[in-house]
Amino acid sequence: MAKDEAIMRFEKVSFGYSENYPLLKEVDFAIRRGTKTTIMGQNGSGKSTLFKLITGEIHPTDGAINIVNGVSISLSRQVIPRNEAELTVREFFQKCFPDKVYDIDPKIDDILEVVNLKGHVKVHERIIGSFSGGQQARLLLASALIQNPDLLLLDEPTNNLDKAGIEHLTKFLINYKKTLIVISHDADFLNSFTDGVLYLDVFTKKIEQYVGNYFDVREQIILRQERENRKNAQLAKEIQENKEKANFFAMKGGQMRLVAKRMREKAEDLEEEKVDTRKEDRTIRPFIIPAQLDVVGDLVHITAFKTIKTHKTTGRKTNIKLRRNQRLLLTGPNGIGKSTLLESIAKNSAEGTKITNGVKIGYYRQDFSTLNFEDTVYQSLKAVAEKESEETIRSVAAGFLITSDVINNKIGNLSEGQKGLVAFARLVLQKPDLLILDEPTNHINFRHIPIIAEALNKYEGAMILVSHIPDFVSKIRIDYTLDLDK
Repeated sequence: MAKDEAIMRFEKVSFGYSENYPLLKEVDFAIRRGTKTTIMGQNGSGKSTLFKLITGEIHPTDGAINIVNGVSISLSRQVIPRNEAELTVREFFQKCFPDKVYDIDPKIDDILEVVNLKGHVKVHERIIGSFSGGQQARLLLASALIQNPDLLLLDEPTNNLDKAGIEHLTKFLINYKKTLIVISHDADFLNSFTDGVLYLDVFTKKIEQYVGNYFDVREQIILRQERENRKNAQLAKEIQENKEKANFFAMKGGQMRLVAKRMREKAEDLEEEKVDTRKEDRTIRPFIIPAQLDVVGDLVHITAFKTIKTHKTTGRKTNIKLRRNQRLLLTGPNGIGKSTLLESIAKNSAEGTKITNGVKIGYYRQDFSTLNFEDTVYQSLKAVAEKESEETIRSVAAGFLITSDVINNKIGNLSEGQKGLVAFARLVLQKPDLLILDEPTNHINFRHIPIIAEALNKYEGAMILVSHIPDFVSKIRIDYTLDLDK
C-alpha cells in the first residue's frame, strides 16, 4: 500500500453510551499510512472512546469504521488496569498476544531497552504493581510496541514520565516509520512529531481534520473561530435590525403587515446562515482549597526518607519542617521512590516523618486509588463533604465541569481527566490542613492547568508536591525542594 493511501476510514460514525448523551455524531475522517496524528478535545469529549472504536473494543451505534485488511493495531493505555497490577512482567507482556509466545524474555529485554527501562536479571518475575508510576508508563508503551503494529495508538504516553523519559519517547516517535495516533496534553511534545490533528468538538459532537504541526493547527482553529464569530456578530446585527423594522411596520397595519412579514422571513433566513461555531472549550472555574488551620506550629516534620536506586533501598537524612502556607517540592527521576514516600506520609506511616495530631490530610494520588470506582460522583463528593448541603456539593461539582449528566455516573465510568477533576472537587470539600499531591496535572486538559496552579499557589495550608511539569511548578511558590537523587 502506498504511503498516501488511507489505512482507516470513519464514515458517518455515531456513538454514545446512552441515547440522551451522544459523544460522536456522523463523524467522517481518514488516516493515511505513515502519518502521525494528534487527537485534541477537552476532558470527556470522547478521545479515549475514539481509540476504543478503532480497536473494536466498542462498536458504533451508526455508520462504519473501515480498516484495511491485515492492518494490526495496538494501544498503549493510560494506566495499568487494576486486575493486571499483580501480574509479573512476563505475564503482562504475554497478555499482549492472542497466542502463547515461547521464549518471550529476549523480546521483553529488547523492548524495555527501547523505552529506556533497562531490566535486571530478575525483571521478568517482578510484579507490575511494584514499579513506579513513571516506570509503569514505560511498561504501557512497551506493551504496545512489542506487538510491532501497523497502527500505534498512544493514550497520554507522557503522564508520569520524567524529563529523560519524555526526551527518549520524543526521539523515538520522531524516527517512527509506521502510523501513529496520539492523545496528549503536552503541547511541546506533540509539536515535535505531529503532522495532522483530529479535533473532537464537545459541543457539535463532530471531528474536524487538520493538516500541519500541532502549533500551526491550533492557530488555524483560533483564526477560524475568530472569522466565524465576526460573521455571526454581523448576522446578529442584521437580524436585530430586520426584527425591529418588522415590528415597526406591523404596527402600521394594512399593506405594511406584508412588509413586516417579509422582514421576519428575512430575519429567519439570516438565522439559518449563522455558522454553528465551536464555543470556546470550557475551563473549570477558579477555585480555592480551604484549609482548617486549627493546628499551630509545625504540621509535618521530615527527618529521614528512603530512595530506591538499581533496586537497592538507601536511607537518607534531612530536616524539613512545614508550617501553614509552606510548600515542599519532591524531585528525582522515575523509580526513585517519590510516590512511595508520599503514600507513606499520607498514611502517617513513614519512618522519619511526624505529622502533628489533628492535621487533616488531603491526598491526590496519580492513580486515583483514593477514589472508590463503584461510587457515583455524588456519593464520592458527599463522603468528604461533612456537613455541606447538597446545593453546595453540586455547586462545587459544577465548577469542575461535573454537570448534572455526570454527577450520577460511577467514578469507574469517567474519563481519566474527569476523575482528576472529581479528585480536586473532593479536596475543596474536604478542607485539608496538609495537601499531598502526586502528579496532579496528569490527564488534565491543558486549559485547566493554570487555574489549578493558581489555586495551589493560594492554598494556605502546608503542601508536598510531586510534578514533572516545570511550567506548572513555576506558577506555585515553593519554599523547599527535596531532590531524592542527591
